Amino acid sequence: MKALKERILRDGKCFEGGILKVDNFINHQMDPILMKSMAVEFVRRFASTKINKVLTIEASGIAPAIMVGYLLELPVVFAKKKKPSTMENMLTTTVYSFTKDRSYDVCVSSDYLCPGDKVLFIDDFLANGNAAKGIIDLVRKAGAELVGMGFLIEKSFQHGGDYLRQQGVHVESLAIIESLDNCQIKIKE
Repeated sequence: MKALKERILRDGKCFEGGILKVDNFINHQMDPILMKSMAVEFVRRFASTKINKVLTIEASGIAPAIMVGYLLELPVVFAKKKKPSTMENMLTTTVYSFTKDRSYDVCVSSDYLCPGDKVLFIDDFLANGNAAKGIIDLVRKAGAELVGMGFLIEKSFQHGGDYLRQQGVHVESLAIIESLDNCQIKIKE
């Protein structure tokens, strides 16, 4: 997606260790016009897919997932990183965060992720694929079907996308980062 790629090159910041910071337009301060454009692109890319629910994981996936859900007129569910004491019928899995360098439990109520659901997962980043693997586990535990995964930015050098595609997952990434070597952002054309 040209607008996203241009914005990453203009406003993204690179840090040692393969970290791309886009907090000035995606995951801290948000550009709602760009967010809407990205959601429109996801709707186009998944147009032939039967979906009845959009799923994400807190917190940075919520904004793009809400936009996609709004355009598709579908409910949006977000997996929580802290187990609420009030959640009933909880499904849980453990996810390792590359960014935070720790594991955490992720949960969702089976009242909102149900057998027969056709789920589209939307998130901001795909790196090693740990969050995606956790979501796949939650969808399986719910008896639902994962019909696709959409990511704003994929870091292809961390191979999460390779893993998911090898598992037969329909993955769509709006911008694919090939390298962040020497803190130079190289985007796949």
